[in-house]
Amino acid sequence: MSLLDEVAGLLTGRGIDVAVIGAAALAAHGVSRATADLDLLVVDLAALDDEVWSDLRAAGDEVEVRRGDEADPLAGVVRVAREGDASVDVIVGKAAWQRDLLRRASSTRVGDTELPVVAASDLALLKLYAGGPQDAWDIDQLLNLDPGIAAQVEAGLGSLPADCTDLWRSILERRGRL
Repeated sequence: MSLLDEVAGLLTGRGIDVAVIGAAALAAHGVSRATADLDLLVVDLAALDDEVWSDLRAAGDEVEVRRGDEADPLAGVVRVAREGDASVDVIVGKAAWQRDLLRRASSTRVGDTELPVVAASDLALLKLYAGGPQDAWDIDQLLNLDPGIAAQVEAGLGSLPADCTDLWRSILERRGRL
């Protein structure tokens, strides 16, 4: 069983909703990009409890729990690493819109695992929220594959901070859509 399988199974076994985000979600939507890790999104703060990870630690896996502070846009991140396997980052969100996109995620094959993967438009919203140059490139690639997601992204922008709208506008301007 892969580390991704184990981490996702551990979380869902505790009633914590998960969805694949990041490069693996991009791949599920048809965008190929190299990455060294796999990313899962959760919004349940229980994922930051050290006790949740005790079995993986006992099995020899490295688990690092980093809690965000009040100013941090995330509640925290848990990195799980195992020799010979891709590490898994569990991104712990804290916004209502992130909870909503978990509900909209649909089951998709990721490697050998069937897991919920966020919709392409929701992935674009997450990328806007992250706001880096790689994130903007990722959004461009999603739009290249399915320009129709733009309307769904527009509909979701109101839930995000204003700087996300600014990044979205700059992406559309660069693409000649504004």
